[in-house]
Amino acid sequence: MSETPEQAEGHSEPVGHDLRALARAHGVATEYWDIDGTRQQVSAGTIRGVLAALDVPAETPEQIERSLVDADLAPWRQMLPPSVIVTQGVVSKVPVHVTDGTAVDLVVDLEEGGEVALEQLDEWTPAHEVDGRTVGRATFEVPRTLPLGWHTLRATSPEGVATAPLAVTPARLELPELRPELGNRCWGLMTQLYSVRSERSWGFGDFADLAELTTTGGELGADFLLINPLHAAEPTTPITPSPYLPATRRFVNPLYIRPEEITEIGYLPTSQRTLVEWAFDGVSPANSDPGPIDRDAVWDAKRPALETIFAAGRSRSRQRELDAFRREQGEGLEDFALWCAVHERYDERDWPLTVENATPGTIAALRRELADRIDFHVWLQWVADAQLGRAQQAARDNGMRLGIMHDLAVGVHPEGADAWSLRDVLARGISVGAPPDFYNQQGQDWSQPPLRPDALAASGYAPVRDMVRTVLRHAGALRVDHIIGFFRLWWIPQGASPSEGTYVRYDHDAMIGVLALEAHRAGAVVIGEDLGTVEPWVREYLERRGILGTSVLWFENTEDGQPRPPEEYRRLVLATVTTHDLPPTAGYLAEEHVDLRNRLGLLTEPVAQVRLEARIQRERMLAALASRGLLPDDPTERQTVEALHAFIAQTPSALVGVSLADAVGERRTQNQPGTDTEYPNWKIPLADGGERCVLVSDLPDNARLGSLVTTLVRELRADA
Repeated sequence: MSETPEQAEGHSEPVGHDLRALARAHGVATEYWDIDGTRQQVSAGTIRGVLAALDVPAETPEQIERSLVDADLAPWRQMLPPSVIVTQGVVSKVPVHVTDGTAVDLVVDLEEGGEVALEQLDEWTPAHEVDGRTVGRATFEVPRTLPLGWHTLRATSPEGVATAPLAVTPARLELPELRPELGNRCWGLMTQLYSVRSERSWGFGDFADLAELTTTGGELGADFLLINPLHAAEPTTPITPSPYLPATRRFVNPLYIRPEEITEIGYLPTSQRTLVEWAFDGVSPANSDPGPIDRDAVWDAKRPALETIFAAGRSRSRQRELDAFRREQGEGLEDFALWCAVHERYDERDWPLTVENATPGTIAALRRELADRIDFHVWLQWVADAQLGRAQQAARDNGMRLGIMHDLAVGVHPEGADAWSLRDVLARGISVGAPPDFYNQQGQDWSQPPLRPDALAASGYAPVRDMVRTVLRHAGALRVDHIIGFFRLWWIPQGASPSEGTYVRYDHDAMIGVLALEAHRAGAVVIGEDLGTVEPWVREYLERRGILGTSVLWFENTEDGQPRPPEEYRRLVLATVTTHDLPPTAGYLAEEHVDLRNRLGLLTEPVAQVRLEARIQRERMLAALASRGLLPDDPTERQTVEALHAFIAQTPSALVGVSLADAVGERRTQNQPGTDTEYPNWKIPLADGGERCVLVSDLPDNARLGSLVTTLVRELRADA
């Protein structure tokens, strides 16, 4: 997209001292270090665009001056901070602002009942003149012994009462006991669930397939199964294929429901049961088709079948279970179901949920008008939740220490359910992405609206809490995609290229604290995807909080470009050979990551140069394998893949992941960053090297899978 004259001027204009100060006050970076270690200056136009998305006027010197004053006075204009997130075991302080000289008390109303009076500290802070009155500050101490949980601060003075959420979060998440015989480590499988189908799938891997996968994994000795995000997409076709661009991160995609596993199907009259069977017959041949998965065809067949089952009704006891689920999920579920119902009924020309149209009266009228469809979408979430719960229970019954490891996407679709229901905490006119790096040399624009740091604090971090709590309902672990987003995100103003963004900082203590609190309550392990440009202190911080990092073999290199020795890997990480944004290992060894990017025009350097760099990397890795006695002379592709997994088994990493695509010899890339329709991203079904579909039932007897696991476990035991 070409620049407007105003944008061009903003990109060449020097950034003045006051604009820098204003950006700093709102956590907006005015410079950053790129992937090559070069300091880059952010343009004035980008800074102004980001500040505008935070509702901070900065177009003229006068606006900048007023905005600086507002930033300084903001905490003094509130009796209590919008929210307070503290760490258990650490003494924290809370400022309370009242008219200077006025007495004030502060207590904590505990989540489980009772209250704790807080002690005012003997600290003096100069009073401020704020909007015509003199405001003083009283500072209180939050004791380190408060119990974990979501509490409420309550300040009382002659001027009134103010409250604010108070979260007491764990200082550290401790790893559960894993496999003593493996040195308190464990390994697991990784897969894109939709890609792994069975003969009873509807052309799309589902929750029943997930339960079967945990059986296979448990029999092999795996302790976790990492799957793609299961977040819900649109309720109508066409459906966005990327699981990392969902309509919501809180609720589940009903595409994964297995209709035959719903209790009520057993009570359908023959004629209605036949309709369901016909729908299945129409899509089941796709289970053996190695071509791109057609989500639209699957949903066009599955949704009418689900509507038939829903219309049959439920017993009183089953209805009571549904009602209880609905009450538990509360307003968030009701809003999501409303959005789904509206999405079915209206198109963009008469969309009633725009910011201008979505008045309380309009919303109430829509809830009445669409009550039946809202009930249907609530029911879908209840069914999905139950089937997902059974899959996690199957994982634990099959001996897995952790079970299902869910994946949390970094953001949501700009026109999705969360974009509407969380409209007060999302930035407008901004998308999230990443600056240029080695694998994405033009940078990335993920087209996702970011959460506003200020609005998150004002909401008591409820969007983060509710999202994580819901995702962890049936999980033993959670992988957080791009966890650096809990610290900072690359904001790109509308109309700018990905390279013309800047970083916006978040309150990482609060964000990670909320994540840790909800994971502690769920008894779950948390893994942060900390690849790419990450400041070293971030990894150190996450390790202190007990949040595991991520190590991908191809990205782990020493300063001179050699493969990092296994002994130098971090202990608290999930170590893998590959990731879903690279080709499976067989394809990577064959330079598919170079060929594909070249075909798609994604390279910014000559293909010969990129290919040479890829070959140097591969040969260095093969030499490292050979030096450790892991690779025979003239190895086959299978032997090389196994040797790479033996290499990561020699690391001290607590978790070791094996891609199911690697295990069966798949070569095709699942996702090529920087593309949309140019490549069938997120549509590649599991197949072997000859592009023959591999079904769930094929896995127990798959020789290549069995051989790789044997090699991995042998090395893990030897290294214990």
